[in-house]
Amino acid sequence: MMSTRQIKQYCPLDAASVRLLHDAMERMSLSARAYDRIIKLARTIADLEGSEQIDLQHVAEAIQYRSLDREMWGIK
Repeated sequence: MMSTRQIKQYCPLDAASVRLLHDAMERMSLSARAYDRIIKLARTIADLEGSEQIDLQHVAEAIQYRSLDREMWGIK
């Protein structure tokens, strides 16, 4: 339920995570909405692990779930 402003405030990413996410956005032709959804999912993954910050591994896992979701719906 976070807005884009709240995502920027509560879900800061390090440089490596931003690069990974931007690469995935280009490769998968994702929208800005998908970008926000991946970050929110990465925040959830980090929370479940008890991590205060979102790490590269959290972003990578969120991207993986997004790609699985696209495959399931037949979106390329």
